[in-house]
Amino acid sequence: MPLYEHVFISRQDLSNAQAESLVEHFGTVLADNGGKVVESEYWGVKTMAYKINKNRKGHYAFLRTDAPSSAVQEMERLMRLHDDVMRVLTIKVDEHQEGPSVQMQKRDDREGRRERR
Repeated sequence: MPLYEHVFISRQDLSNAQAESLVEHFGTVLADNGGKVVESEYWGVKTMAYKINKNRKGHYAFLRTDAPSSAVQEMERLMRLHDDVMRVLTIKVDEHQEGPSVQMQKRDDREGRRERR
């Protein structure tokens, strides 16, 4: 099955538990349609570059999935209809990277970056 990475932003006035339950909810949507969530990460509340629906901040979540395209389309459709989800980004990848995403890595652990002067 194809591999995908999804990032979605939910409203800032949700609690952390509600935002994390959205990840579980959309994971079950994938499972019901023949896919599975390989890994999920909750990135927390982050400030956005510009307002979306009068919100300056949002709860960010990241999913790595292994699912058929029909399951991904159904999950995206339900995300776009959900009142708490503001933005969705889905990318098809050749393979999932091992370990935590770049957002979850400590700044010192990142390799290949040089210091600014």
